[in-house]
Amino acid sequence: MTEARAGEEPADLTAAEHRMWEAYRTGSVCDLNARSADRDDPHAEHVWGPERSVRAQVVALLLLHGPSPVPGRVASLKLRGVRITGRLDLSGGTVGPYVELQSCRFDSEIQLSETRFGTLRLINCAIPRLEAARLHTEGDLHMPRCRVARGIRLTDAQIGTDLLISQTVVQRDTRGRAITADGMSVAQDFQGELLETYGEVSLRGATVGVSMNMRGARLRNPYGKYALNAPQLTVERTLYLTSIALDYVPGSNSSTPPYGLGLTPTRGQRAQRFECRGGMRLDDGRFGDAIDFYGARFVLTEEQEISLRRIQTPEFRFVGERPERGRVVVSGAKVVKLVDTSTSWPGPGGVSIEGFVYENLAPRGHFPLSRRLEWVEAATPEYSPEPYERLAAVLRASGEDADAREVLLAKQRRRRGTLPLAAKAWGHLQDWTVVYGYRPGRAALWMAVLWAAGALLFSQHRPPPIKENEHPEWDAALYALDLILPVIDLGQQAQWKVAGGWQWGAAALILLGWILATTVAAGASRVLRRG
Repeated sequence: MTEARAGEEPADLTAAEHRMWEAYRTGSVCDLNARSADRDDPHAEHVWGPERSVRAQVVALLLLHGPSPVPGRVASLKLRGVRITGRLDLSGGTVGPYVELQSCRFDSEIQLSETRFGTLRLINCAIPRLEAARLHTEGDLHMPRCRVARGIRLTDAQIGTDLLISQTVVQRDTRGRAITADGMSVAQDFQGELLETYGEVSLRGATVGVSMNMRGARLRNPYGKYALNAPQLTVERTLYLTSIALDYVPGSNSSTPPYGLGLTPTRGQRAQRFECRGGMRLDDGRFGDAIDFYGARFVLTEEQEISLRRIQTPEFRFVGERPERGRVVVSGAKVVKLVDTSTSWPGPGGVSIEGFVYENLAPRGHFPLSRRLEWVEAATPEYSPEPYERLAAVLRASGEDADAREVLLAKQRRRRGTLPLAAKAWGHLQDWTVVYGYRPGRAALWMAVLWAAGALLFSQHRPPPIKENEHPEWDAALYALDLILPVIDLGQQAQWKVAGGWQWGAAALILLGWILATTVAAGASRVLRRG
């Protein structure tokens, strides 16, 4: 291209470039489509000739040093069905005009590092690679329905309003990453519905000012550990990793795509699941309203995890498919409301909840207490009291006192397996007699049985008094009760002289009374602590 001064039209422009130049001055669309669906598809193999081609240098000249607009019009670059040859490099520049490229094809990568834009829209474009580290936009960055062959880089980018990459297909770069956006800041919404990636999506330390929506997205990374690697991600509202309703599909010819294709599906609606083939890491994330996994599918290897360590959110909706392999780790997470199903959690060894704090349970569907206890047991291959105590506290706070006692009883029985033989035997005795104090009615029953047996036993024998002239009237039932009740003196035991086998019978009643009283006291102390 011949040298041209700022704002002057170069002398060697092609016919297509001249059309683009004039359209820029009037703010109109430069449409080079052939009006054929096959020939106009930028992702097809059909060759676009020189009649549809413009040089990247001319595009850069327009955007950085373009001519003044026609009086009464606003200059903007709007291209449709155009092939951009060469490398478009706007690094470090400031682009003032509005930019919208629809169904265009780039021969080489787009270089936008440290570039400042107002609004940039690349719609249904074929792009070899987008290099846009520290990109700054005052408005939107839209890339819906694009196909990117060697990855997108948005490290430390600042998006002034919305980021839209819905229905985009992104292949990996030389480092195995499809999207690299560590430290990126999006002021409003991040829309990635029906996004397809083949490589790691890295969002470490990224911030989203409103919601992050990846309904129906398919993230695949068979080349590395994580399909979604986003520790310390902050989303001010809700992170949606859910299925998407497919009943509504927007018009493919819309130059301004809608904000979202649809909502989370209801029962019976046609839907596409969110699918993550590879590990996911959201450790230390902060989510202002919720994390939603409705209908999500995770396909993991044995070594991979859904890692949610130390996340904080008011609501966690873990209502997707049960992962067949790998682990779900929520250790140290803090959640106000846990919404889950009995079939969403992995089995033994597949879940870790150590230090997981939740205040309310809101299960979807039938989730009996027995299944909840299986969940706790599956999450603690080695006995730990904290998960049982957390579950019991949540149940008690919601008014389920009977269920809370069952959980604490399960904790005692699980703990018993870790004790030495003598303590284990004592635990079995407490369980058999008064169920560790969590079934007080059984203690009263055993005391009544023991008392009746003692009364029947001593009704067959009246022992002689110790002092002939100083003794109460003999009463077998009262004497048996005095033997059974420790500490309390009913004035019978010390007044009669038993010997031989009767003495052994009295000793047995005293011993059993002490055992029952001790276990009852232990149960009573638990009741008082619960109160």
